Amino acid sequence: MELDELLTHAVKSQASDLHLKADAHPVLRIHGHLEVQDSLPAITREFMRRTAMRLLGEDRYNDLMEGTEKDLGYQVEGMGRFRVNLFLAQGEVRGVMRHIPGKIPPFEELHLPKVLERLAMERRGMMLVTGITGSGKSTTLAAMIDYMNRGRNDHIITIEDPIEFAHTDRKCVISQREIGHDSQNFAQALRAALRQDPDIILVGEMRDAETMEVALHAAETGHLVLSTLHTLNASETINRIISTFPPHQEDQIRGQLAAVVQGIVSQRLVVRADGKGRVPAVEVLVGTGLIRECIKEADKTSQIPSVIAAGQSQYGMQTFDQSLLGLYREELITYEVARDAATNPDDFDLKVKGIFSTGEMTWETSGGGQQSQPGTGSATAARPAVVPQGTRPPSGSGGPFSKKS
Repeated sequence: MELDELLTHAVKSQASDLHLKADAHPVLRIHGHLEVQDSLPAITREFMRRTAMRLLGEDRYNDLMEGTEKDLGYQVEGMGRFRVNLFLAQGEVRGVMRHIPGKIPPFEELHLPKVLERLAMERRGMMLVTGITGSGKSTTLAAMIDYMNRGRNDHIITIEDPIEFAHTDRKCVISQREIGHDSQNFAQALRAALRQDPDIILVGEMRDAETMEVALHAAETGHLVLSTLHTLNASETINRIISTFPPHQEDQIRGQLAAVVQGIVSQRLVVRADGKGRVPAVEVLVGTGLIRECIKEADKTSQIPSVIAAGQSQYGMQTFDQSLLGLYREELITYEVARDAATNPDDFDLKVKGIFSTGEMTWETSGGGQQSQPGTGSATAARPAVVPQGTRPPSGSGGPFSKKS
């Protein structure tokens, strides 16, 4: 089989990734699980080297064979784009191809919180989308850019490695630049972007202190900067940025970050209850006055999770566990999946029973009353979570619900 045939097979199998290596059958990642395609012929060394040469050209192929990993974009007609990474393992060429859908899904289809629509309309500052590899960061950013493109009149510059989702101009003018083709590195491209009359700048990833520093400067000078980090939650994201710089700059970076942060969206993908794919559990931090204070003052940074939990009704913030509870109540995920993914499974059990700390009471759980102040630590019984038919609440020992009959 040729590469395009393998990629077409991957898309038709609803795979997110295709893994290729010599002397082995192709492997697909489908809904998070790796599945060997025994029905397909094994990949040969000659196929891998021929494919790499065709995708890269002679000069870049020679770089690959000298140990330089290569990222690039590739398109198959009717199937969409693919993000390709080629690398050596024990001297042999291997490749991983990730499918980028041709259609950019809207927020509703992705089950993302409504607050992202408001964050996408901010005029300046910094918006970060974080999570592990494969958690849907690129898709969320693409949905945000598409939402801006339909509702704003701005110049959007994206700096990517490689370009993933392709955007066409609607109400905005969009300039998509690829590292390795259009510019040498993120920091250089970001500096150049400031002279290209941008309103919005998307930086595919903030990989180093230089890129972070320029991104903070861009946000300070009246631009909206969007980027990603491989961090698990909002608190870790803030600590990661601060720790990237020398200790003597900590106060300066805390001040800059506190001044520009508009939101941090952290994602994890969890398996849907119907088994048809995965859905994101999303932690959302919004740059409120209290959040900015927690970022600026080191002794208060540890309070960020409780501030997020307390800001659900007023600001649209939510923790991972609040997001999981919402997905469970909508019957998008099962109790077992939600509890297994929860940051604190025992606290999640209490939430399922309808017992919330007063610091995270929402308009719904409090019957529309005034939100309590964070940090009280007391627990309040509220209206129990909706329990799908055929399940029972956890026992006193915190056991899971029985499965649906």
